[in-house]
Amino acid sequence: MSTFFNFAIKDEYRRFAQQGNNLGTLSSLIDWERFRPLLSDLYTNTEGKGGRPNYDVVFMIKLMVLQQLYGLSDPQLEREVYDRLSFRHFLDYPTKIPDASTIWLFRERLIKTGKEELIWTEFQHQIDQKGLTIHRGVIQDASFITADPGHAPADTPRGKDAKTRRSRDGTWAKKGSKSHFGFKLHILMDKEHQLIRRMATTPASVHDSKIDLSRSGETVYRDKGYFGVKPCASMDKTMHRGVRNHPLSTKEKRRNRAINRIRPLVERPFAVMKKVFRAGHVMVTTCARAHIKCLFSCWGYNLKQLQTLKRWPV
Repeated sequence: MSTFFNFAIKDEYRRFAQQGNNLGTLSSLIDWERFRPLLSDLYTNTEGKGGRPNYDVVFMIKLMVLQQLYGLSDPQLEREVYDRLSFRHFLDYPTKIPDASTIWLFRERLIKTGKEELIWTEFQHQIDQKGLTIHRGVIQDASFITADPGHAPADTPRGKDAKTRRSRDGTWAKKGSKSHFGFKLHILMDKEHQLIRRMATTPASVHDSKIDLSRSGETVYRDKGYFGVKPCASMDKTMHRGVRNHPLSTKEKRRNRAINRIRPLVERPFAVMKKVFRAGHVMVTTCARAHIKCLFSCWGYNLKQLQTLKRWPV
């Protein structure tokens, strides 16, 4: 990109930003450079012996976040970065833009090396350093992330025994009278600041109570789906559920109402990710690929929430 063109596009963005651009403030909420040491060994062809240069790892992480914020496929992301001033500004005006295949390969490399968990942990450290630590109360819940089941019969092998890419890790699960195919996103949210602090992704058939994201010293609020399973948290605020021949007592109903005044806060992140980010359906077939998409959706939600917290009165 020429110096003149670079100046012109930045000047154009300044005039655009005067009309209001929330995306423009998201980039300044965290220190992106702190992710660079964690990803320094992501590529091995750094000896300068030829070949196409690698894209900057911090730039690629920003690209992953941007993709989930706007619910874009890899080809759509490539086109939108070329087209939109706000995207260019968020990405610090790149001189070159990766194609869809490069974006897909970078995400695969993160999965293969396990780096996505390292950068998520660093993100959480930065949240703590802003004084937004977990005081005590946390809320855990789970929601379906659907995927395409394909046309394979019910008895078609899945997982490692799958013979086609459409029958890998996604599973069927039923909630009420409705069946869902795909995966399940489990999150644990800080009650005070409403930030997602821990998350996990499983096949849809894994019951909510099988995943415990709470830790000792915390008070965890959970719905009736977790009833009967003790969490790691020091104080268990799980809603009681009536069972055969043992209906809920008046005291248990009163306790449930008290918990239910707090627990629904966790529905907001799912609503934002599914309705705003359009992340409730994934076009992937493995749990690892679904997980990294969910991780960057949670990352995007946290950025939006940090932006909201800046406007809250101190």
